[in-house]
Amino acid sequence: MGSRAALRTKHQSPQATAAEAAGLRWLRVEGGPPIPFVHSSDGGVLVMDEIPHGSPNLQAAVTFGRRLATLHLAGAPAFGAPPPGGPREATIGMAPMVNEPAPSWPEWFASQRIQPYARQAGLDLDEVCSRITELAGPPEPPARLHGDLWSGNVLWGADGQVWLIDPAAHGGHRESDLAMLQLFGCPFLDHVLGAYQEVAPLADGWRTRVKLHQLFPLLVHAVLFGGGYRSEVLATARSVLQG
Repeated sequence: MGSRAALRTKHQSPQATAAEAAGLRWLRVEGGPPIPFVHSSDGGVLVMDEIPHGSPNLQAAVTFGRRLATLHLAGAPAFGAPPPGGPREATIGMAPMVNEPAPSWPEWFASQRIQPYARQAGLDLDEVCSRITELAGPPEPPARLHGDLWSGNVLWGADGQVWLIDPAAHGGHRESDLAMLQLFGCPFLDHVLGAYQEVAPLADGWRTRVKLHQLFPLLVHAVLFGGGYRSEVLATARSVLQG
């Protein structure tokens, strides 16, 4: 008889569990990055496969870039759309996050991802929000996002693959996932981005928009931890406005 895969059990609120389980299931697309299988998500207990850790390597990074592009291209019904079966009131880390579908990314990003967290952090980002349409770049269709794609949620597996864990999945702009990946660092990042663009080239000027997309995760950190993150948000906003 073959050995059974080890399981990982995660305890959190029933709402956060429902959101994460729905996200993990939604992110499992053909040709996309591997995602841990969800065995159960009852109450506040999420049971999924445990992924053995390995080491970063170039080939895995290239494959990850291509697979991440495939995941994004799988699409979403709308910007802000939750995963099927996922709750409207979700979480990102320990912070609440509302998933409310909207037809336009710039207005949605300003009203649901910048303004609520700026208010909680006591920061004024009204100028960024008032100029969001000109700052946003060319229109794109909604992408299927991991939503919390910092390096801690990018797991280099012992099987030589890059797995995605702990999502805050929703429909959004694909540059948001890539901007978060750049914010907190990722091994072989240039190779990941290069391989990504082989499958799904980014719109002209995407590098100038990285800091705009980084405002959301920085605001979440400012709300949760305060301190230097508040000043980092303001410095990033100034950079966004200066172009």
